[in-house]
Amino acid sequence: MTLRLSVVGTGYLGVTHAACMAELGYEVLGLDIDAAKVDLLRSGTVPFYEPGLDEVLQRNIAAGRLSFTTSFEEVAAFADIHFICVGTPQAAGAQRADLSQVIGSIDSLAPHLRPGALVVGKSTVPVGTADGLATRLAGAADGVEVAWTPEFLREGFAVEDTLHPDRLVVGVRSARAEAMLREVYAPLVAAGTPFLVTDFPTAELVKVAANSFLATKISFINAMAEVCEAAGADVSELAQAIGMDPRIGHRFLGAGLGFGGGCLPKDIRAFMARAGELGAEEAVAFLREVDQINLRRRSHTVDLARLTLGGSFHGRRVAMLGASFKPDSDDVRDSPALDVAVAIGNAGASVVVHDPKALANAARVYPHLRYEPDLASALAAAELVILGTEWREYREIDPAWAATLVDDRSVIDGRNALDPAAWRAAGWRYRALGRPHA
Repeated sequence: MTLRLSVVGTGYLGVTHAACMAELGYEVLGLDIDAAKVDLLRSGTVPFYEPGLDEVLQRNIAAGRLSFTTSFEEVAAFADIHFICVGTPQAAGAQRADLSQVIGSIDSLAPHLRPGALVVGKSTVPVGTADGLATRLAGAADGVEVAWTPEFLREGFAVEDTLHPDRLVVGVRSARAEAMLREVYAPLVAAGTPFLVTDFPTAELVKVAANSFLATKISFINAMAEVCEAAGADVSELAQAIGMDPRIGHRFLGAGLGFGGGCLPKDIRAFMARAGELGAEEAVAFLREVDQINLRRRSHTVDLARLTLGGSFHGRRVAMLGASFKPDSDDVRDSPALDVAVAIGNAGASVVVHDPKALANAARVYPHLRYEPDLASALAAAELVILGTEWREYREIDPAWAATLVDDRSVIDGRNALDPAAWRAAGWRYRALGRPHA
């Protein structure tokens, strides 16, 4: 008998996992307590932007493999394996992760579980969470087990990362749980994906350790950008040179505004908080500086913008190109571009924000900013243009065309994604983080 799966939580992770598991041929039932979201998904509409996901969702709904509900009782009766994919945001007023959605999901599911059900966590949680949830489920039906298999999705590539992952990590306590997950992921393993079996703590640490390493690499090159600015060097050329060392590589060596989004910032902060609870605070103390370097890039961009405008923002018109924290996403959580736009607006500038996909989300968070869906209108009469998110649309802007729209040809390349020679040849004053101004 083919296993049937449920996915609890239909946010970014949950919808992607549910649709892609159905794409692999499983019957999947997704659950969310938000009835409006469930209705939207039933209609074949993804409530966020992720390239290619809507086609996968619609195809599998039409095939009868994928459906959605608001009932914990229904998913418990339907599925053999339940994937927990709810959010673990940073707790209000603290560094630690807020586990209320994870605990709430487990407590709502537990009374209805069938004997032998496997509950699999995919949410990013502090180490020790899986053990606690296993204890919490001890009074559920006979043979109910917990496993943990972290997600490694990149926004903009989530479908690819789910259907063709670079590794699968499963934390289990029994051969039975391992066998069930091997069956679920058999198509991926057959295609060559490594399948790593660990204990609970190791599986929980894999995601936060990976994110901490990536955040450190990004902040390292941004620290080098600070040195380059002081020394008159070019951080892009520096990154190219050191990236040729195979031990280092070029990925994540793009200096600029730094990282944002719903994962890296909150994950490294939660990791520090949990390490402190475990008495290992000194081991990850370096992550504080990683976080601070990242945040300094935003304030430094504001300072550079002020300098470019002659020392004052008052009454000046600034065009911010980008609202999402990264291209190919409509996610504005902890967006460096929006942080800069807000700071400049609060200092007296008239800021116009453009983004190909994220304007509606940005407007909900920062309703006081002005948003313009048309790029030419966003650039019109600007005295300073700032590239905040490296969308292809911006990388491919013709600087001569843009020059005809603005009042002053001044641009700050916050992502080191533009061609300095081309922009300068079109008469622009080009500035970028970590690079010489001329």
